[in-house]
Amino acid sequence: MVGAGPPGGRGGRRRGRDRVAQLLGRSELTVRDRLRRMRAGLGLAAQAGLAAGLSWWVAASLLHIPQPVFAPISAVVTLAASVGQRLRRTVELVIAVAIGIGVGDLLLYLLGTGPWQLGLIVVLAVLVAAFIGRSPALVVQAAATAVLIGTLTPSMPNVEAPRLVDALIGGAAALVVTAVLPLSPLKVINRAARPALDLLADQLDATAAALERRDATRVQAALDRLRNNKKELGAFSEAAQGAQEATVLSPLHWDSRDDSLGRYARAVDPVDRAMRNSGTLIRRAVTLIQDEESIPPPMPAAVSALAEAVRTLRGEFTRGVAPDQARRQALRAVCEAGHAYRAGVGFSGAVVVAQVRTAVSDLLVASGVAQDDANSMVRRAFGPLRTAAPQGG
Repeated sequence: MVGAGPPGGRGGRRRGRDRVAQLLGRSELTVRDRLRRMRAGLGLAAQAGLAAGLSWWVAASLLHIPQPVFAPISAVVTLAASVGQRLRRTVELVIAVAIGIGVGDLLLYLLGTGPWQLGLIVVLAVLVAAFIGRSPALVVQAAATAVLIGTLTPSMPNVEAPRLVDALIGGAAALVVTAVLPLSPLKVINRAARPALDLLADQLDATAAALERRDATRVQAALDRLRNNKKELGAFSEAAQGAQEATVLSPLHWDSRDDSLGRYARAVDPVDRAMRNSGTLIRRAVTLIQDEESIPPPMPAAVSALAEAVRTLRGEFTRGVAPDQARRQALRAVCEAGHAYRAGVGFSGAVVVAQVRTAVSDLLVASGVAQDDANSMVRRAFGPLRTAAPQGG
């Protein structure tokens, strides 16, 4: 046929355009993500720049230390620590520098300089640091200092004392900047708590939907995802430590110790327990479906209400208000669990009901309710028991 293109020409061009559009969409998403990360890192970048300049000025202009390169390095290393660990990192930094200097000086005096001497210095510095503490930062800084002592001492004599003073100056500058120019602790902890609480709520929602459909595969997928929660919980815990650190170091946040920041910090452990108890709930839901036990309609409703309670708790924490609505939503989950139990459940179903009670008790504690009061609220919301059942909360 005259003028006809190669077979599949138009289709190939269309697929090519679709592929280009897809790549452009991915690139746009990647650029947005990177810009969002840049905006989130502006505060830390400003702190690092200010601390580096301040530490250099103190060391060079006030104390007249020649070429105080270790002071800004120490300041940035301290600020690079996870938010909430900067006080500890400063202490570790000074201890590690002292270890590196001590081991390096001793071996240089006994063995002289050279490649194998440098290797031995690093080995012994790491071993001494590991004996003193388990922190990887302590070990790394001790080894780095030993390397600097072993390589710079032959060309730059008397570098040991300035190195130790630089570490003190850099760490102190980082703490001063943290106090004077603090990151907003509420924003930091909100940003870190959201993934952990969203993870829990999403997997509970998935479990509730799978219970309605008797889909054991979907429940198992929710369980696997919830088990892989170390990253989210670790970030939440570090952010809570950072909030506490900010309220100690910065006068700007001294009045926040007992308000929303305090609630957030106290919520980390009960949220961790709620994660683990929800994991037991979801694992037992898999068995419940596989064993073809009865699933009364209130059971998925209870799990769904539990998920909504988690989201409500996150929202009220974010707004800095008392989590009253989250408590009411959590108790509604217990009420639904009571209805499910009295409608008739098997062994695994009774465990699911009990874990709803226990997870709700954890959420109530996370919201600021005392443990004994939380248990009493759960028992009242659950209602009467017709027969003995596993007790949650």
